[in-house]
Amino acid sequence: MFYDLTILDSVRLNFSPAGLNIMNITLAFIMFGIALDLKFDQFKNVLKNPKSLFVGIGSQFILLPALTFLLVWLIQPSPAVAFGMILVSACPGGNISNFMSHNAKANTALSISLTAIATTAALFMTPLNFKIWGSLYIQSSPLLVPLDIDTWQMFKTIFLLLGIPLILGILFSKYYPNITSKIVKPFRIFSFVAFLGFVAAAFSSNFDHFLNYIPPIFLIVLLHNTLALLTGFSVASIFKRPRADRRTITIETGIQNSGLGLILIFNPKIFPPELELGGMAFIAAWWGIWHILSGLVISTIWARKKLPEAELNNN
Repeated sequence: MFYDLTILDSVRLNFSPAGLNIMNITLAFIMFGIALDLKFDQFKNVLKNPKSLFVGIGSQFILLPALTFLLVWLIQPSPAVAFGMILVSACPGGNISNFMSHNAKANTALSISLTAIATTAALFMTPLNFKIWGSLYIQSSPLLVPLDIDTWQMFKTIFLLLGIPLILGILFSKYYPNITSKIVKPFRIFSFVAFLGFVAAAFSSNFDHFLNYIPPIFLIVLLHNTLALLTGFSVASIFKRPRADRRTITIETGIQNSGLGLILIFNPKIFPPELELGGMAFIAAWWGIWHILSGLVISTIWARKKLPEAELNNN
């Protein structure tokens, strides 16, 4: 169905080394800002009733990668595009999911807990899921040559970008609570604006490429993102989670850290440039734009629908 997308593989998106460094720093700042919000008193209800936490983690790291594999098997995109979809599904929840959950009047404490746990788990789960489902796709697709990914290098990159900022943020919050209370909100706003600025700059510098190839990529990301959102909502509904928790799990599953995916794709020690995997970069780049739009639409719609007072008190 999407075999002609192989033309994307030789396309090089315009990301300069300086731009990638800015992206790395931005992602680290965002992770540090998330860690500043980690106050154990906020999560007593989450820890006392961890069912929603387990459902959310299972939705992100088990169901979504498995269903993504089924989707790429059904639509048969180009190999690099398929790998891009698998990589995005293997990433943890996106860094704007907490904002979206708060805007949707969902369970924000659960959202922050899921983001923190998923980001920590991503140190192992992102390389593991990509290895498992990528290997299965290689076996099931005659279109793809074997691709040997350095899993250890991927782990090290994720630890540097996510693990260290989280550890520093938690320690800073613990030892400097007064300063943290003053900077946490402006820090979060700055991180979000910086992320949007990077996405806008990346889009503008690759405008011609997006203009030429975005229609089929748009459709694929739309299908994939819709699948992710439906996965989160469905599994939360099946396990009869409160409505606020359903909203949170939906958003956490539907908003993926595609910025991390882009950084991994452009790391030559993980994905050598000679492999010509432009399709992977297109998927991750458009995910970064699209999940902001879909998240804002869903959270705005839900914000207008009232929840029981007992559920609102958890936010």
